[in-house]
Amino acid sequence: MSIKPEEYVVDAWIALLRAKEHSLNFVEKSFKENGLPPFFWYDVLWELDKAGEKGLRPFEIEQGMLLPQYGLSRLLARMEKADYVERVPSPNDGRGHQVIITKLGKEVRQDMWKVYAKGIQSTIGENFNEDECRTIQTLLTRLYRR
Repeated sequence: MSIKPEEYVVDAWIALLRAKEHSLNFVEKSFKENGLPPFFWYDVLWELDKAGEKGLRPFEIEQGMLLPQYGLSRLLARMEKADYVERVPSPNDGRGHQVIITKLGKEVRQDMWKVYAKGIQSTIGENFNEDECRTIQTLLTRLYRR
């Protein structure tokens, strides 16, 4: 294995990071323009909505998130104050707690999804056809499924 990557490898890396940054900035800006919480909030609400009534432990939320969230406990506290999530005692561990999405949290996630979906369509759907999207997904999946 070469220690120094070829120029085309570096070019692909730069394009990947620029595409990620551009796409996330587009969605974040759209959320802000629509008076919605930031992307990290959507990411947490999405994980909790998928989990259903049982909720998730904080470490489980972090494992499923699309982006790393180093201040997850502070984020959960802000989301709880906004009444988007609720912490309840864990049925399996008296010291721990589960986080569940509230009715308001589900409503906000749906509102955010409407904006997020437009961002996905604008950045990906309008630039690539179905075959290209499937190829991108296949290629990029190799980076994290080893």
